Amino acid sequence: MGAASFAADHSAVQLAYLLAADAVLLLHALFVAFVIVGLLLILAGGVLGWRWVRKPVFRWLHLLAIAVVVAQAWAGLVCPLTSWEMALRERAGEAVYAGGFIAHWLEQLLYYRAPEWVFVMAYSLFGLLVLASWVLVRPRPWRKR
Repeated sequence: MGAASFAADHSAVQLAYLLAADAVLLLHALFVAFVIVGLLLILAGGVLGWRWVRKPVFRWLHLLAIAVVVAQAWAGLVCPLTSWEMALRERAGEAVYAGGFIAHWLEQLLYYRAPEWVFVMAYSLFGLLVLASWVLVRPRPWRKR
């Protein structure tokens, strides 16, 4: 195996890791969008009479999603999607960022720096809003089949 073949194989492996890291980043962004947009749709649906926002499966998944985020924040844990993305980027030979996904991208997009406790409080308050949505826009009960 020549040097050119080794370099091409090595580049292909790095590209695979980079594509995997981008896929995890996309999954992470979709998760964040589900949590944020989900709450907005629940509240709008309550006002506009959208029946689908009261579906128990959707509501329990939404509540579970924010509960995981809040629990991780209070435990001081970095999201596993963030860790996974950074590990893949490192394997691809790219630079990685420190801290959490949302904190990093807020800093990148908005140039906003804040201590970790600010994000813990923000996640917690958002979680309380999701809980409040269960009172404001009650989910339907599970149907027995």
